[in-house]
Amino acid sequence: MGIEIERKFLVAGDGWRAGAERVQAMAQGYLNDLGAVEGGTQKASVRVRIEGDRAFLNLKSRELGHTRQEFDYPLPVEDARQLLALCVGGLVEKRRHYVRHAGHLWEIDEFLGANAGLVVAELELDSADEAFVRPAWLGEEVTDSPRYYNLALAGRPYSQWSPAERDGSR
Repeated sequence: MGIEIERKFLVAGDGWRAGAERVQAMAQGYLNDLGAVEGGTQKASVRVRIEGDRAFLNLKSRELGHTRQEFDYPLPVEDARQLLALCVGGLVEKRRHYVRHAGHLWEIDEFLGANAGLVVAELELDSADEAFVRPAWLGEEVTDSPRYYNLALAGRPYSQWSPAERDGSR
């Protein structure tokens, strides 16, 4: 069993771009929706992702917050394409930029398509209380805000958010 400990933040400005060491295009979809997971009829999200010439099936437990069970399995890319056609909600497309800062590798997701305009930084940690240095470009933490989860963005993309939601209001 894998455990993911991840913190999620909005990004303030473009200062991170200069430190990006590589970028990877991604397309992903979900075989279930946020309602099933939040309602408790399903206890995990089921994601299909294509990253360049690789593909994966991923399951994440439904816990809110920074620690979840996570399982990742490689798939043939053609199988992943066929599974994406079965997904509910929209396709989540993004460019993931990898940025090293003060000993940690940050993943900056620059969303495309219906989620264009949203940029989120994620940091995977070894423990829930692990300290890290906040880069100057790091904005508000949204780890505990489900609307920023990719599963939620597949069902209700950023383009459908109200101005208050985009400004961080609840």
